[in-house]
Amino acid sequence: MRPPDIHHHPADELLLSLAAGALPTGIRLVTEIHLELCAACRERVAMLRAVGGALIEEETAAPMRDDALAQAFARIDAIEAAAGAVGTAVPRKVPAPPPLPTGAVWPRALADCSATRWRWIGPGMRWSKVSVPGAPQANVFLLRIGPGKYLPPHTHRGTELTQVIYGRFHDGRALFGPGDFDLADGEVHHQPVVQEGSECICVAAVDGRLHFDGFIARWFGSLVGM
Repeated sequence: MRPPDIHHHPADELLLSLAAGALPTGIRLVTEIHLELCAACRERVAMLRAVGGALIEEETAAPMRDDALAQAFARIDAIEAAAGAVGTAVPRKVPAPPPLPTGAVWPRALADCSATRWRWIGPGMRWSKVSVPGAPQANVFLLRIGPGKYLPPHTHRGTELTQVIYGRFHDGRALFGPGDFDLADGEVHHQPVVQEGSECICVAAVDGRLHFDGFIARWFGSLVGM
């Protein structure tokens, strides 16, 4: 399959936080999905990790405590004991993801996650809630919107990350297609409109809430955690 032509990428600050392991779970997952599709950003993150490793090696060694070695062995024993307990546990069965149209691929970053069936939220509009193991607070979901349909106008009380995996939408600022990434915050007021010819499927993570202009839209948004 030919790689998508990607025009919108995460900012360097976000990629640096990803490389440092400092992103909240939902934001990390959506950013990792972008990396699956974008060779340029994968190379960027690899470079940032290499630079970080070099900086760590240049740091002056800190003096060790007298009991540092004993503590290290104790932690190793605890990890081995936990690994043995996990080995006897019944493997977690992940439900099949909701069906996608031909040409759309379920992201590898969500392989251990479960997602609900597609649920109706309006004419030509469906959504699926993604559950992340060990991170119930992560607000991650999929949106599947038909051609010519649109979300209500909204801004954000927090941060919204969106990764397109199929189709295209225009939100008044730019056109976003397969592989494109968008980060919107309280300074962005937009209305994503799916382009004619194909439905659009996106993975989104919201840290905070979307603030829709109308009362009914806000009510629907509260039902799906947007």
